[in-house]
Amino acid sequence: MTKLLVVRAHPLTGRKSRSMQVTDAFLTSYRLSNPTHVIEDINVYNQYLPEIDKDLLEAWSILQNGGRFYTLSEQQQRKVTVFDSFTDSFLDHDKIVITNPLWNLSIPTKLKAWFDAITVAGKTFQYTDHGSVGMIEGKKALHIQANGGVYGGKDPASQYVKMMLNFLGIEDCEQLFVEGMNHHPEQAEEIVEKAMEKATALGKVF
Repeated sequence: MTKLLVVRAHPLTGRKSRSMQVTDAFLTSYRLSNPTHVIEDINVYNQYLPEIDKDLLEAWSILQNGGRFYTLSEQQQRKVTVFDSFTDSFLDHDKIVITNPLWNLSIPTKLKAWFDAITVAGKTFQYTDHGSVGMIEGKKALHIQANGGVYGGKDPASQYVKMMLNFLGIEDCEQLFVEGMNHHPEQAEEIVEKAMEKATALGKVF
């Protein structure tokens, strides 16, 4: 059974966020075209997603040196468990949709934390004599990003997302940009409508 994971990274809904609005259009189309597929739709702003901190670093060191999980503090146990659950969820799905706004030429920090949770040596990539090699095969990804200006995929945020997916081994990665709304406010409505049309078309074939 095909499984789709949608990872949203915006504190607002489709009523106010253009990236979420376009994502909603994609999902409506996808559901109609793939009624039997399992869809997990999460927003990292509504999730407890631990960042890599002292607790996690010390816990991983203990576990890597043969320590038992039950010897970790309650807080460490919780963080390790939740962190691993995001890794496992990513591995369990066949298709990935990542959607976010461009903020100060970067992705939201919550999305960075999600990428940290799926970039795990020995699970999603491995070190070899020829350098780091991605371990993810057969997955496909779609990245939807809203930009106030016009960058055409040259901004650091979209390049980072694509680079990380490629690093993990995902080569089939498409990007859809909703951009120029702040640069050309008089065209904002038209820009969003065209992006929604593209998203709807992608939902039928993704």
